[in-house]
Amino acid sequence: MARGTMHAPKPDGTRRRRNAPTHGETVLPADDGTLRGPSLGELMPGREFPEDVHLWFDDWRRSPQAAVFERTDWRRLALLARTVEGYLKRPSAAALSEIRMNEERLGATVVDRMRARMRVETDADTAEEDLPAGVASLADRRAALRDRLA
Repeated sequence: MARGTMHAPKPDGTRRRRNAPTHGETVLPADDGTLRGPSLGELMPGREFPEDVHLWFDDWRRSPQAAVFERTDWRRLALLARTVEGYLKRPSAAALSEIRMNEERLGATVVDRMRARMRVETDADTAEEDLPAGVASLADRRAALRDRLA
């Protein structure tokens, strides 16, 4: 089966097998448009890229998953920029496949992030952190009720 055709994992509550996840969930910061990480020029000094490649790279720098990127992830994107540049000059199925595969591994789509157990922070996540003293969060109340009923 090709990797791109795999289904996204089901939510924990609806899974048939209840095995404990092998790794925890990573909560990514909400998309705030902040440029994170090094620029393409810093990673590839002396190399000129077309504006479209810089825009593509900056989209990754603004993405929520950029907050957890390590130096190796940025190097992968910098090397992939050459493939993106080549694809823009002469589109090919092989180049597009390579771009898609690398972007998938970095969490480009919702399904890719679900497979990697990444979740973008929502307003509900931050709202519960700002509760006044003495007010229980809805998630805490549900968990307590679930524990009592179990």
